[in-house]
Amino acid sequence: MRPLALMIILAVTACSQAVDDSNSSNRVIFADDLPIQIEQAWVASGFSEPEGVASDGSVIYISNVAGSASDKDGEGWISRLSMQGDVLDEKWVDGLNAPKGMAVRDGKLFVSDHDAYHVIDITSAEIEHTYPVEGAGFLNDVTVWQNGVYMSDSGSARIFQIDENGYKEWLADDRLERVNGLTADGDRLLIATMETGSLYESSGAQELTELASGMANADGIGVLDNGAYIVSSWPGQLWYVNEAGETAEILNSIEAPINQNDLTRVGELIVVPNWDPGTVTAWRVSYD
Repeated sequence: MRPLALMIILAVTACSQAVDDSNSSNRVIFADDLPIQIEQAWVASGFSEPEGVASDGSVIYISNVAGSASDKDGEGWISRLSMQGDVLDEKWVDGLNAPKGMAVRDGKLFVSDHDAYHVIDITSAEIEHTYPVEGAGFLNDVTVWQNGVYMSDSGSARIFQIDENGYKEWLADDRLERVNGLTADGDRLLIATMETGSLYESSGAQELTELASGMANADGIGVLDNGAYIVSSWPGQLWYVNEAGETAEILNSIEAPINQNDLTRVGELIVVPNWDPGTVTAWRVSYD
């Protein structure tokens, strides 16, 4: 896909707590021809390798790997934040291994955890079920689409459909090598891959269409109000992808370093965990 001529530089410093950064001098520098702008709403700190985001509309859940992404050490946990970025519970549910992607459906929080997934009752904050996934290599993102729950496996190029009762393979395709982000968009499931940095869409288990490529280590996906997309690459980039599949780098924090992990749209905010330096950043999007 043809890249747009654009380079954006990030200059953001981590805060000791959630703050309104609208008057801060630590701003992103924007190109004049970008059809969106992002402005930092808040930054929350004090996390341990934060990776995934989910929300039930009233609070934000953040997964903390707390060590290696592949270790089964029981050191991982989930934090709860207010919509303003205040930490409500640092360790809301703990004793996990390397929790990553999450999604909420019907009062349950579904959490991928390396080679298994958990079903957590939100009211009681109790793990109701844990299902090891046979042959899983690196379970990653989770999303709700068409009232089903879907989970990617970066290690085996597969997507699973999961629920409170178990799981089944939904899609396996060589093009999904190092598959990562999953996001619902109406009758389409959007899929990001790390190997080719591609953004795909699927409307059924046997369909896979590439929308854009070249975003190496693509992670999370957000759907914007103008029909375009915002995609994160975990080493430290955010990308704008228009409806024609043209890509533009809108943020680069690789050298800082500030990682940009499971980008997730939460209401009017774009929420991004930053594995390093252990922060979570929320952005507001405006449209030209």
